[in-house]
Amino acid sequence: MSRIEQLIEEMCPDGVEFKELGEIAKISTGKLNANAMTLDGLYPFFTCSEKPYLIDTFAFDTEAILISGNGSQLGHINYYNGKFNAYQRTYVICEFSTNITASYLLHFLKGFLKEYIWKNVKEGSVPYITLPMLQNFQIPLPPLPIQQEIVRILDTFTALDGSLQAELEARRKQYEHYRNQLLNFDGKEVEWKTLGEVGEFKYGFTDIAKDFGNIRFVRITDINENGKLRVNDCKYLDLTEDNKAYLISRGDILMARTGATYGKTMLFNEDYPAVYASFLIRIRFKVKNIIPEYYWHFSQSGIYWVQANKLVGGGAQPQFNANVLKTIQIPIPPLSEQERIVGILDKFDALVASTSSATGGIPAEIAARRKQYEYYREKLLSFEIKGNK
Repeated sequence: MSRIEQLIEEMCPDGVEFKELGEIAKISTGKLNANAMTLDGLYPFFTCSEKPYLIDTFAFDTEAILISGNGSQLGHINYYNGKFNAYQRTYVICEFSTNITASYLLHFLKGFLKEYIWKNVKEGSVPYITLPMLQNFQIPLPPLPIQQEIVRILDTFTALDGSLQAELEARRKQYEHYRNQLLNFDGKEVEWKTLGEVGEFKYGFTDIAKDFGNIRFVRITDINENGKLRVNDCKYLDLTEDNKAYLISRGDILMARTGATYGKTMLFNEDYPAVYASFLIRIRFKVKNIIPEYYWHFSQSGIYWVQANKLVGGGAQPQFNANVLKTIQIPIPPLSEQERIVGILDKFDALVASTSSATGGIPAEIAARRKQYEYYREKLLSFEIKGNK
């Protein structure tokens, strides 16, 4: 029998009491507009964004759980202890009763609040939470020793998540350093060519993506933050004579040419063919002295982006086009050196970007630990209502 099971058997064998959130804590909101933040403020300013901003004044000085009340981060939860301020649609939960700890409540809310919110959310142009919705949310209240043991177990997982995140950030910086170092050929005898001299460009195909079809349709949104093809939310087309000219295969390069992700470059490394959409440019090398993987690593580097940002310039909607691409300068070392560089950088890339457990990537480890945390959270925080046994 585990320590938790032993405590439950001893202290609440007949189930636990449930209370409404409004009975065990004070729930209020901030008073400020979302644009009240300052760049060099002294205190955290919690809005409905994922991370807090800064502000010069504080309205709260307490231990609190903060919940985003509307917007795209609806139901997102933060914790803070100290002086802070809050937006008028951010809910502040504080002044907890003596029969619950803030840490226990934090884990419970993270596990179960969002599902409850989306079942009860007030529909409108912007979904939002109401105060009664939060006040009525039911919280199980096992005795404090059980709460403390649950927190001890779950905090172990969150601490591991934090250490993995810190390691990932350190490895990403290391990867960026070595990538820029390996691709810096200043003062070295190496051939430089423009992309227009070595590559061929073709804009993508315009069509309406479908949930079903006989060939994948790769869109601008399918390039993730790591320059890889997303594996979820796939869309498809039926292959026709019109779109056959837009087929891509292993080794082709796709680049986003407009919008927030302009310049983001992906190496298509799949064994199946696909059609690519408008707002993407396909790059194929017409020479044999460039390895596509080498160019992909180059396109992720600071050396590439210094050129790209100068060529594209500012504007509300920066964009690449084939004429801009043709002027990008690429260092072309011998194939053996390209292979050496790719071999080194591929190892870093697998470590910091791969979501496959087979490669030993940190993101895969983080995902596995989070699933483990969610499993134990569900298991530890599911209680019988007292008297229902």
